[in-house]
Amino acid sequence: MSLSSLSLDSNPRFAVGGPYHRRYPPLHHPRSFVSCSAKRPAVSASLSVATDSAATESLGRIGSLSQVSGVLGCQWGDEGKGKLVDILAQHFDIVARCQGGANAGHTIYNSEGKKFALHLVPSGILNEDTTCVIGNGVVVHLPGLFKEIDGLESNGVSCKGRILVSDRAHLLFDFHQEVDGLRESELAKSFIGTTKRGIGPAYSSKVIRNGIRVGDLRHMDTLPQKLDLLLSDAAARFQGFKYTPDMLREEVEAYKRYADRLEPYITDTVHFMNDSISQKKKILVEGGQATMLDIDFGTYPFVTSSSPSAGGICTGLGIAPRVVGDLIGVVKAYTTRVGSGPFPTENLGPGGDLLRLAGQEFGTTTGRPRRCGWLDIVALKFSCQINGFASLNLTKLDVLSDLNEIQLGVAYKRSDGTPVESFPGDLRLLEELQVEYEVLPGWKSDISSVRNYSDLPKAAQQYVERIEELVGVPIHYIGIGPGRDALIYK
Repeated sequence: MSLSSLSLDSNPRFAVGGPYHRRYPPLHHPRSFVSCSAKRPAVSASLSVATDSAATESLGRIGSLSQVSGVLGCQWGDEGKGKLVDILAQHFDIVARCQGGANAGHTIYNSEGKKFALHLVPSGILNEDTTCVIGNGVVVHLPGLFKEIDGLESNGVSCKGRILVSDRAHLLFDFHQEVDGLRESELAKSFIGTTKRGIGPAYSSKVIRNGIRVGDLRHMDTLPQKLDLLLSDAAARFQGFKYTPDMLREEVEAYKRYADRLEPYITDTVHFMNDSISQKKKILVEGGQATMLDIDFGTYPFVTSSSPSAGGICTGLGIAPRVVGDLIGVVKAYTTRVGSGPFPTENLGPGGDLLRLAGQEFGTTTGRPRRCGWLDIVALKFSCQINGFASLNLTKLDVLSDLNEIQLGVAYKRSDGTPVESFPGDLRLLEELQVEYEVLPGWKSDISSVRNYSDLPKAAQQYVERIEELVGVPIHYIGIGPGRDALIYK
């Protein structure tokens, strides 16, 4: 079945003509611009002019970004943040992760089109002049980190001297992953839908103050006692977790080896970041997950265990709020979510299945199929308010190319018709509310080769500009494919 066969009446929640639908017809950086695409065959003069125009536009956009800028997710994750970070990283000295762990899955492509799936290593690693920082707010699973580094090195990406790991970052152990699964099993039908990568239990250890930090690996004489406390606590909490002396001994021996390998990476990243700011180096912060999964502002408890919104930048890197400049919000042209939790604009019918197939919506970290639906403007406005985005990156616009009509979820109402003014924190209300949609025309043409905004079909431009109008934030970047060069600068 093709996307063009999608009927907007296929799901009662999206019925066209129903009561909830309406129709509506600078800072200079010394690095030179590096082309994102691989070598190409000769092109016509007109296409060459268009390409030059796009390159000039991109230089202006990127060159005007603040010394400390950030890329954050607007929705429930999987928006395509890694691609923008990879592109922008060519013009920044440092790319830093500030929160989360290996539950982040960022898929990027190099200039030859080779695919890389990153989970802990910042997406700037493919740019050889970029230093990558794993900040104090990240929880680090060392076996996973070394596996990523080995994979990058084996594919010709040098990591030596280019990855710095905060001595204040907390360690995520294998038992945290086991406990994560036991916790989900306990919750039964109320399970959160985590990646089971141990993120929540690792942050729990941090918050109850029995966690182990990267810097502790420099003091192996105290590691056995600290690990024993952690493992004993897990055994007392979870009947299914079997803690034995052999487990402790094996873990200590493993981390002695890890400590030796990690030593060259360990850095006081708080000092490094602030010193870099003083030296006027350009810093790009890469968010993991997204605002609607924020521990405070997301659909709690169906959230992650950290702060993927703007506040997490300062606490996760140890830099002052006043130095943080332009923040770019990344949002899909539709909406997806993995795991449990409220999803007001979810399409439970064949339309959702078609979006999933067309967009290849399967998790980078877990491989799980993502839930799909229309773009939720209410949630997007909420995300923009919290983060103060200077601009947006609208991704995967090409996925909508075969649709006859496209819907935007523009307002929420209670069952009695009373308007809901903002994205609510009440889960019961989120489950019961009704969404009001606008229906816009589709463009029914392939846009994957377009590189200038003016060359997009009028209906595609109308869709982009309607989002800008509703949200009040300009869209400066538009993704129309997975490749590095498949990006329009508006």
